[in-house]
Amino acid sequence: MAGSSHGHTPAAWTGVTISFIGFCISGAYMVLDSPIGFWLGLGVVLLGGVVGVAMRAAGMGREADKPLRVASE
Repeated sequence: MAGSSHGHTPAAWTGVTISFIGFCISGAYMVLDSPIGFWLGLGVVLLGGVVGVAMRAAGMGREADKPLRVASE
């Protein structure tokens, strides 16, 4: 359990924060009855995913798990 980071990385936090802001924008424009603002907010949500993947590719994400070594008999 202590060996797992649960995704607490700069890539994860940045992607989720940008996506959350996009959801807030989209929700606000939904209430204001503005379809263009709604779709722009969803574009920000997608941008958050792209930024998260790009940051992970740049090495700011979680490291890959090491393969388990199993003792042989």
